[in-house]
Amino acid sequence: MTDEIYIQRCIDLAKKGIRAVAPNPMVGCVIVLENKIIGEGYHEIYGGPHAEAIAIAKVVSKEGLKKSKLYVSLEPCSHIGKTAPCADLIIKHGIPEVIIGTQDPNPLVGGKGIAKLTNAGVHVKEGVLQDQCLELNKRFFTFHQKQRPYVILKWAQTLDGFLDRLRDDDTQKINWISAPETKTLVHKWRSEEQSILVGRNTIINDNPSLTVREYGGMNPIRLVIDSQLQISESLNVYSKEAPTIVFNRIKDAQENNIEWVKIKETSTKNILDELYKRGIQSVFVEGGSRTLQYFIIDNVWDEARVIVGQTYFREGYKAPVINKIPVKSIPIGKDMLYYFKRK
Repeated sequence: MTDEIYIQRCIDLAKKGIRAVAPNPMVGCVIVLENKIIGEGYHEIYGGPHAEAIAIAKVVSKEGLKKSKLYVSLEPCSHIGKTAPCADLIIKHGIPEVIIGTQDPNPLVGGKGIAKLTNAGVHVKEGVLQDQCLELNKRFFTFHQKQRPYVILKWAQTLDGFLDRLRDDDTQKINWISAPETKTLVHKWRSEEQSILVGRNTIINDNPSLTVREYGGMNPIRLVIDSQLQISESLNVYSKEAPTIVFNRIKDAQENNIEWVKIKETSTKNILDELYKRGIQSVFVEGGSRTLQYFIIDNVWDEARVIVGQTYFREGYKAPVINKIPVKSIPIGKDMLYYFKRK
C-alpha cells in the first residue's frame, strides 16, 4: 500500500475525536510492519493519551516497532503538556521511520517534533495528503495562525432570497424554510463546533434553544449579542441546557451557566478577540441577517453553508449575500445545500 492510503486511514480515525478533543487537534496514527497494520489509534478525549501512544500500546510485540513505519496525520508533539511528548515515545521504542501528514501550527510544537525525531536518527517524511490533513484540523490551524476562531456561517433562505418574513407583532414563531430532515443535519453541525452565535432579534423572534436535541452529542456554548440586555431571561437561550455567554455593553457577571461579558462595542472583531482569549476555536453563526452580513462585510468568515428551501416569501428580510461561487452543492431531501469558502 502507498503512504497516502495509510495517512487517509489516520485521517478517518482522527475524525472520531471531533469536539471531544478540543481545544487539541484531531489526530490519527497507524503503525505498519511489512505492509500490515499492527497498531492504530486516535486522540479520543482532551487530556487523554495521544494517537501515537494509543497506537504503540496496541502493538502486541514491541520488538516489531524497531522495523515499523509510524504514520500520523499531525506532527508528533515534543513538549510536555497533559501527556508526555510523543516524539520521545517514538524514539524510545526505536521506530525508524515516521510519515507525517502536516506540521503542527502551534508555536510550542511547530517543527520541533520533526527536528527531535530527525536528530535522533529517525527518517521523517512530511506533507503526505497535506491538504486533507489541514482540512481535518481547519479549526485548530485557523485559531493558531489567525488568532481567532474558525467561523462558519449558516442560514436558510427561500427561492426568492428571503431569510424571514416581516414581523408585525411580538409573537414568537419560527417561519420554517427548510425541510424537517435538514433540521437534523443542522443539529449535527452544531454538535461539531465549540460555540454557536446569534443576534438579539433572532432570540426575540424565534426563541431558539441552540442545542443539539435533534442529533445528540455535546451542546455548543451559546453566544448571544444583546448590547442593551433587552432579551427576557425567561427565553430558551437562558436555560440550563448549555453554557451561555451574553455579549453586551452594560455588565460583567456570572450566574450558574450564564455569563454576561461587557465589551466596548459588539463588533465582530471584539467578539472574536474575546473568543480567542477563551480558547474557543470555532463559532457557528446562525443569524440573523444583520449579524451574518457583518461577518461577511468584515471578511472574518471561513465557510458558509446556505440551505435553499422550496418556498417563496414574496417579501420579508433579505438573506445575506456572498459574492462567490459555491464550491459544491448537495441535495438534502427537497432542499439544496450550497457550500462557500472564503479562500
